[in-house]
Amino acid sequence: MGTTDDEIDRLLGKLTPRARALLLSGATTWRTRAEPAVGLRELVMSDGPAGVRGEAWDERNTSVLLPSASALAATWDEALVERLGGLLAAEARRKGVDVLLAPTLNLHRSPLGGRHFECLSEDPVLTGRIGAALVRGVQAHGVAATAKHFVANDSETDRLTVDVRVGERALREVYLAPFEAAVAAGVRLVMAGYNAVNGTTMTASALLTDPLKSEWGFDGVVVSDWGAVRGTIDTARAGLDLAMPGPEGAWGETLARAVADGEVPEAAVDDKARRLLRLAAWLGALGTRDASRSEAPSGEGSPCPGPASGAQGVPSPSPGPGPGTRPSAPPVPSGTRDARALARRAVAAGAVLLANRDVLPLDPGCLGTVAVIGGHAARTRTQGGGSAGVYPQAEVSVLDGIRDALHGRARVVHVPGPRPDGPAPPLDQDACTDPRSGLPGVLLRMLDADGRELYAERRRGGRLLEPRLVPGAHTVEIRARLRPRTGGSWTLGVAGFGRMSLTLDGRTLLEGDFPPPTDDPAVVHVNPPAQYAGADLAADRDALLVARRELAPGTGRATVVVAAPPAPDVSASLAEAARAAGAADAAVVVVGTTEHGESEGYDRTGLALGAAQDALVRAVAAANPRTVAVVNSGGPVELPWRDEAGAVLLAWFPGQEGGAGLADVLFGRAEPGGRLPTTWPAVLADAPVTDTRPDGGRLGYDEGLHLGYRGWLRHHRPPAYWFGHGLGYTAWAYETLTVPPVARAGDDLTVRVRVRNTGVREGREVVQVYLARPASALDRPVRWLAGYAAVRARPGETVTARVRVPARSLCHWSVAERAWRTEAGPCRVLAGRSAGDVPLVADLEVVRPPSA
Repeated sequence: MGTTDDEIDRLLGKLTPRARALLLSGATTWRTRAEPAVGLRELVMSDGPAGVRGEAWDERNTSVLLPSASALAATWDEALVERLGGLLAAEARRKGVDVLLAPTLNLHRSPLGGRHFECLSEDPVLTGRIGAALVRGVQAHGVAATAKHFVANDSETDRLTVDVRVGERALREVYLAPFEAAVAAGVRLVMAGYNAVNGTTMTASALLTDPLKSEWGFDGVVVSDWGAVRGTIDTARAGLDLAMPGPEGAWGETLARAVADGEVPEAAVDDKARRLLRLAAWLGALGTRDASRSEAPSGEGSPCPGPASGAQGVPSPSPGPGPGTRPSAPPVPSGTRDARALARRAVAAGAVLLANRDVLPLDPGCLGTVAVIGGHAARTRTQGGGSAGVYPQAEVSVLDGIRDALHGRARVVHVPGPRPDGPAPPLDQDACTDPRSGLPGVLLRMLDADGRELYAERRRGGRLLEPRLVPGAHTVEIRARLRPRTGGSWTLGVAGFGRMSLTLDGRTLLEGDFPPPTDDPAVVHVNPPAQYAGADLAADRDALLVARRELAPGTGRATVVVAAPPAPDVSASLAEAARAAGAADAAVVVVGTTEHGESEGYDRTGLALGAAQDALVRAVAAANPRTVAVVNSGGPVELPWRDEAGAVLLAWFPGQEGGAGLADVLFGRAEPGGRLPTTWPAVLADAPVTDTRPDGGRLGYDEGLHLGYRGWLRHHRPPAYWFGHGLGYTAWAYETLTVPPVARAGDDLTVRVRVRNTGVREGREVVQVYLARPASALDRPVRWLAGYAAVRARPGETVTARVRVPARSLCHWSVAERAWRTEAGPCRVLAGRSAGDVPLVADLEVVRPPSA
């Protein structure tokens, strides 16, 4: 027996209306309020989804860093994602975290979306299934997951205020569907986004009540995105339950007064407080022996079966551990060798082999010299920018992974090539020392208004996002003694907002007041732009760099010192790379996006990697036909040289074990298991949807249902690579598709697809099933993903994939009836390897649509 609502009500009865209202605002940035009268402790929250940062953003407090969410979706492997969710839960518990703010269930609507790496895919079915798997994995081990950002929060431009205009049918069938799947999986929290939908800001939206709480039966907590609550009465009367952060904000004492004045019904506050206590009971944070873990809602009674567990093929949630308890040992404890092995396995499972001209896998026994080329090879970008970032425990670059794999077997030569376009990186501890201790890193000092030191400590690098604040602190100062390996004109700078200065050996390089142009917390507190200055530095000669920033209100907490050596001559760098590639038995060239290219708070302005990186791949590929181009990005980029390289491997942002997992793929220890979760255009102009910028504050989703590959099919445009594409290391023949002749509305159906491994290696194939209704009277996509299943087979072996197609896949949302309905008539079933490669086709008849 768990804690019942009657018991929750008994506890609520101990609290005054004011106390209940105050429970609904954060106590700090990351903590909810405690209430001793009912034995309620604070609940601790942390950002995700690639790692669990905890409350402090400190490079000394490291976290396991998994591949980006886009890479996890590329696995098309729910069992693996569940295990990774368990690893995140172990990390959360190690850091004292109760609530993980993940998964992100927004969709890849435009390839320019700056936060693609943190989202899963362009398809609601794939996003729903992978997101639900992560929810199950996290929550099976006593940590609450959070589905975010509800809803249509699919781009970053003006994200705090943008009003998304989307039709009801597209909203239901596309954008809400992944959240419905998460609710069916038992998710404990849903986060309301900053944006508005159809004229109403999400924290005050009726969608928080219907469908979320009423139709779907969500009995958890709706939490705001941080700072998204800007009004009191409208949000309190809506379905929002918890305003974060705190204690300042539009709720708190203001909400308590509104309740006392009768502007907000007590019953509304009671329901919110009841939900918060129910969550606390599930977490074991409430002073009762039998705190509950209530089951996920069944969702029965809809004319067309939902909830989204049926729609997305999500199994019923596991019951998890016993009432009010957190298990003593999740399956993969963080910080262990097993945890690193699991993270490494995830790299290979999500890596997508886009093209292969008999180059991969490379045979280490036939290699004397391997040229590893590119700045991203030595400094592989393991994660995207923004509030979800963590300081990883360790990072294995592609260069490190290759060197380790070939140690004692082959010579590895590294050539950096031309510098990728992008801002100067944060100052690295390898390039500087703390002038007080002489140890690698920088000296952080807190000064009062008269410049007196209040506090000092050594930090590892120049990126300081949440330095310790002490009473009376007026200025944060970062001192570093540089010892450049390369002489010449360096780029130096400081990132942050407010009054800042930068000096070199006592000479002022820059000074001024730089107010924030936005109140977006991801920009103000995490990823502020830098102000730059040039300075001539002599090789191996020390120079003292001092950055200062005044800690004025509204200027955030971030202070970042950046430094970049003189850029090498592009022509000479390309020639050096070509020589190294030509002299090697194989070449691996790594290119990708840079620091501000993919980040929360910004949308991208283009998909090009830049002239220098494109020229680098072309030069290397021309010098050696056994060239593998590795792409290090979280979302689509243009690959104009994709037909020139011997192989093209998509690494995504691969997390801390990236180089090790990619080496496993390059040398055949593991198959590249990934399939694209989003369609990649050849050039941006080809993409059916590119807009992320509002017009007059509004962003119209005019494409309706035709998102991603659906839009490509509708406009008859071939992309560079289709949704679902990925090659692996063997070949497959699709032989037969078996479907029942009749599908009865309201019933799931099973499709059988027989495939044969025609290659020379054992492999895994993701069999994808799509539906089409060419004779429909309704607006329909040309085809849409209905289900998928993975199979394994040895060379020459034939296997049959059983793919469940949920009844919801045959449904549409009737705007007139405000209900799910099924259209009778012919339906086409297609099976294949991607949205653009479906060689098997069969027809069935859909009969007896349910009445309203």
